[in-house]
Amino acid sequence: MVRIMNSQTKNNSMTHYQPEVQHLQQLLEQQKFAYQRYPMPTAKERIERLARLKTVLVKYQNQIVTAISQDYGNRAAAETKIGELLTCLEQIKYYSKHLTQWMKPSKRHVSLIHQPAKAWVQYQPLGVIGIIAPWNYPLLLSVGPLICALAAGNHAMIKVSSASSHFGLLLKDMMSEIFPRELVAVVNGGGPISDAFSHLAFDKIIFTGSTTIGKTVMAAASENLVPVILELGGKSPAVVHPSVDLFDVAQRVAFGKLWNAGQTCVAPDYLFLPRGKVDEFVSQYRQVVTAMYPSLSHNPDYTSIVNDKQYRRIQGYLEDAIQQGANLIEINPSHEDVDHVRKIAPTLVCNVTPQMQIMQNEIFGPVLPIIEYDQIDDVIEFINQRPRPLALYYFDFDQARADYVAQRTHSGHFGQNAVLTHVAQDDLPFGGVGASGMGKYHGPEGFFNLSHERSVMSIPKLFNLKFIMPPFNKAAHNLLEKTFLR
Repeated sequence: MVRIMNSQTKNNSMTHYQPEVQHLQQLLEQQKFAYQRYPMPTAKERIERLARLKTVLVKYQNQIVTAISQDYGNRAAAETKIGELLTCLEQIKYYSKHLTQWMKPSKRHVSLIHQPAKAWVQYQPLGVIGIIAPWNYPLLLSVGPLICALAAGNHAMIKVSSASSHFGLLLKDMMSEIFPRELVAVVNGGGPISDAFSHLAFDKIIFTGSTTIGKTVMAAASENLVPVILELGGKSPAVVHPSVDLFDVAQRVAFGKLWNAGQTCVAPDYLFLPRGKVDEFVSQYRQVVTAMYPSLSHNPDYTSIVNDKQYRRIQGYLEDAIQQGANLIEINPSHEDVDHVRKIAPTLVCNVTPQMQIMQNEIFGPVLPIIEYDQIDDVIEFINQRPRPLALYYFDFDQARADYVAQRTHSGHFGQNAVLTHVAQDDLPFGGVGASGMGKYHGPEGFFNLSHERSVMSIPKLFNLKFIMPPFNKAAHNLLEKTFLR
């Protein structure tokens, strides 16, 4: 997000972007002023805002598909419509159905010594939410948090990744068609604009991206004591028990690993197989992938790597793995040259070691390292020695064994016999733990984490404090001590 520049270049760049950076502060002030004028929109008004959002998403669905594909070079239309658009529409339906109930005050218990007071929690909007979206799912990861923000009654500013330039311009037009910029605004651009955005005094920031940039955003937010929800990444492992049919595993893993060409934060990053099962899995995986993608180069269903930088990064991991003794198995049924369209063939990597870059960094591509194991406790130890992942996938239909693995590991999500699809489950919170993130959204958590849980206590007129006020050693004080301090 923030590129490294020498001092002269940085000064020139800041001068060039100064009007835009100043505009961000003005925009934030406009949104805060608008919020303060009307700080508690009704459930009906919030649902109407979500309905407007749904209308514009449906209206521009084909333009959304085209814009994202332009940013990628090629992005499968179904991956945008199913993985992003449909998920957003379902999320709108979910929040519209439940937010009225969530908005109701939550009555709380009042202890005997505070009677006859009443106490409750009132859920009020936080104010203005800053949303920093990445390039890999630019619609879902900008509009998804926006849905939560609007449901909770907030205003929002969305920062679109500079790698999603076509989509960013379209989203700005879409939002301006249905919302005044005092309610929802879209910001495009990179470099100093990205940096300035993360330094704004929002009431909360939702950032989705890498762990490295997440640290930068969190440091910037801390200057204004802005709380953050960080949706980061990491290396999400998949573990296969010896009892499971490997063709079934190959189907499920291939779906999760190759959707969006692996450019998904919760894609299975590496695979643990029982020792001696590698050849069988490779055969089954090859069969599944060939059926999914009989060709690659001009196949519109197979997505490109988003840009040259990301393409070179993944190729660098593969070259490093080869140099350190790994065996690469490339699945390219038509034996095509795919470099010119910035595609990487589905690739399995065997004989990997922890020292390889491919095992040190999140891959974010259609490349799957395989590790053989003997005992499940060895797998658990390997996972626990590394940063906690965003997801952990375990393939086994025995619930007791699955519980054993789940209870001894940490991850943002634990998927049993399923990968990826939990992101689209409306009633499940989404988020990481440790290095893979903090805070949750989606589900009820999305509403409550973007609301202020304000405690309220009301004491009736007849309540008299004199009996506990100084001077002490009254009969009431003695009664309190004898009754409660024991």
